[in-house]
Amino acid sequence: MVFFSRVSTGRPFWDFDDDIQERNLITSRILWLRGLEAGVNSGEGVDTFQRYIYIHGTNHEDRIGRPASGGCVVLANVEMIRLYDQVPGGSLVLIE
Repeated sequence: MVFFSRVSTGRPFWDFDDDIQERNLITSRILWLRGLEAGVNSGEGVDTFQRYIYIHGTNHEDRIGRPASGGCVVLANVEMIRLYDQVPGGSLVLIE
């Protein structure tokens, strides 16, 4: 399933035209991050929440491990669904 503006389209990525599929789409699930370190990932100009930084699935799993997003943490869809099911809303997540 593909999300646009955090809203599910209800459609898998392969249902979209090739020009849309070329983009790094947000797929399967979204964990929206909120930074806790003022001036690093929280506050004016750096805020992860205001910048819409997520952990999410992708339609380009072959690109995982290489820079391919605007700052998001991208996972394989199966891994993203598994993580989403295990992490309650409001949980602290440490990314190292």
